Amino acid sequence: MPMQIRLHWLVAILLVITCTAIELRGFAEPGTALWYTLVVTHFSCGVTVFVLMLARLLLRWRHTAPAITPKPPKWQTGMAHLVHALIYLLLLTLPVLGVYSRYLGGKEWFLFGLPMPFADVADRPQARMIIGWHKTLASFGYWLIGLHAAAALFHHYIVKDNALVRMLPRLKKR
Repeated sequence: MPMQIRLHWLVAILLVITCTAIELRGFAEPGTALWYTLVVTHFSCGVTVFVLMLARLLLRWRHTAPAITPKPPKWQTGMAHLVHALIYLLLLTLPVLGVYSRYLGGKEWFLFGLPMPFADVADRPQARMIIGWHKTLASFGYWLIGLHAAAALFHHYIVKDNALVRMLPRLKKR
């Protein structure tokens, strides 16, 4: 479980960096060093999230999460499973769409400062459609992750169960 907790918070931090970088990109002059840095940071953190989510899936498959006590109603457990499944699906799909759109764009692009392959013949209409899906799903992700965080706070402060404390082990020691 400690590794799952570390991965959870590392992914959360990388998501903040990923989203911040792409949102700030709009304030930088295209083609400048700052703009380039923000774009490469967005791409690189996004791909890192993909890899970490695969690791989280493997850990989740091998180790069950500790029980929430007191046990929540079945509808809450069902909603929690649904939201978690959507978050996992989203955080695996977004990087794939982003990378594929860059590939189809037919222009040089970078991950971690390294040049990545791109299509010899660009399919820009297809790339634009895919990046449109990427942006739409990312916007949905803001709401989904907000719901996830709100539910954790609801469980901690209203229901007063251990749902949040399971992911913040230092709170247990108080």
